[in-house]
Amino acid sequence: QVTLVESGGGLVQAGGSLRLSCAASGRTFSGQCMGWFRQAPGKEREFVAVIRWSSGLTYYADSVKGRFTISRDNVKNTVYLQMNSLKPEDTAVYYCAAGWGTLPSASDEYDYWGQGTQVTVSS
Repeated sequence: QVTLVESGGGLVQAGGSLRLSCAASGRTFSGQCMGWFRQAPGKEREFVAVIRWSSGLTYYADSVKGRFTISRDNVKNTVYLQMNSLKPEDTAVYYCAAGWGTLPSASDEYDYWGQGTQVTVSS
């Protein structure tokens, strides 16, 4: 069992920055990947970014590439999502998730999910 707790969401103006954190506890393994997803009202949950615990390899959705950075602290068992140049269309509930595979981007490849944290970007 893996427990994930997100934090760091909030309200920010367009062009601003936020850093989300995801603290993982329980049965975490070096072979796992940690992903960030988001879901806006009335929309499907969409992939944002993923990182592999062991190697630090990353993969991003095109919509956030160059603006968002995913990173991890293996000692603290925490994954971060640094979000810069935020846009109103980034407004969503952001979820972190733990899964397996080679940098998975599909939500059904993830086994554990956090409760989500709201990010609102005003124009």
